[in-house]
Amino acid sequence: MQTQLDAEGASRLGGLLGTRLEPGVRRIQLGALDAALRASSAQCGLVSVVADMTGRPLQDRASAKEAQQTAWTAVWQRLDADLTRAGLSHARWVPDWLAELRSTGILTRAVPVPRPPPSQAPFVSSPPSRTPLCTRARALSRVREGSGSWASSPLTRRGTPTDSDEGRLVGLLVLKGVASACGMPQADSAAGRRLLWEQVSVSLDSLSGTVLVWGLSPPGEHPWARMMRTRCDLALVTHLTLQELHTASGVPLAERGQTVYFCENPQVLQAAARYRLPGVLMCGSGNPSAAGWELLQRLVTDGVDVAYHGDFDWPGVSIAGRIMRAGARPWRMYAADYLSALAEAPADQVLPLAGPAATTPWDPDLASAMAHHALAVHEEAQLHRFLSDLRHVVSA
Repeated sequence: MQTQLDAEGASRLGGLLGTRLEPGVRRIQLGALDAALRASSAQCGLVSVVADMTGRPLQDRASAKEAQQTAWTAVWQRLDADLTRAGLSHARWVPDWLAELRSTGILTRAVPVPRPPPSQAPFVSSPPSRTPLCTRARALSRVREGSGSWASSPLTRRGTPTDSDEGRLVGLLVLKGVASACGMPQADSAAGRRLLWEQVSVSLDSLSGTVLVWGLSPPGEHPWARMMRTRCDLALVTHLTLQELHTASGVPLAERGQTVYFCENPQVLQAAARYRLPGVLMCGSGNPSAAGWELLQRLVTDGVDVAYHGDFDWPGVSIAGRIMRAGARPWRMYAADYLSALAEAPADQVLPLAGPAATTPWDPDLASAMAHHALAVHEEAQLHRFLSDLRHVVSA
């Protein structure tokens, strides 16, 4: 080791080493210095003396860097394993999500990197223990919500995140995943985060997300059921909240076997209300909120026939697929309906298809026809068809 010594420093260090040192830049053998300190009245080595003088132990920086690299490699490997177990490893949005995590350094900032133990000698240090960091790395990549890993549960099932998740690691990771999966910008505000959660039907509270209903007349003498029938008599559209549906949790929402139509665009429901049509209609306003999913599940469980229609575009058929998997049936949502709508729609209401293609398991020919024509037809261009179905309820 080379060091700059003034006259006093040269005298003191020379005395400790038992040799004469001149002021200036001098090379000091650390082994000799350590031996001299141990033989002195201090009776401790160089490492202990430096720790006492600086107030902190010496660290082996090379070992610390190696330990850090090993630990974060374990984090990414475990993340890949969780994605594979969740069936998401080949999802098209995953590479963008991982790139976002790497570029922002969210994982490395979220977990404190432990320091290795202090060196036991100035030139031979013991290898650092990596168990604590590996343990934290496993915990980080296995953050759980309920019984599923964080990599799958918030994206594959509906729910309400706990207050402790909002703004914390699990919430941040999932929101970044939702943004990548939905092709939306990363959230930088409370409103943006709420919008992202709604894309996967997760409600941050029981009041903000609603589902529009027209003509819903629950039977029975429950005060809420009577109130809903009164609103129908007044020809009022109702915004049902999750809180309201939970309050009326034991109340039948419709008669078993009755048909409730389900649309994506509020303009359809608005037209039904304008003409005071007798059919029952609910509207998800795009991807349904938690209230919309709650209403759908309640209706299906009660044996109500739920018929769904959405926009003929890729996001629209993706939403339709999720709703039909929950128990609804297609409503004018087949290839023949798409081709008929395409032929009748005014030119200014037909747009190019955009975004990644989606499958239509209820009618594979629909996805094929959409891909072939590469044109989208939205619900407002087909109003006359839907209104005719709702009018038909009069004679049913």
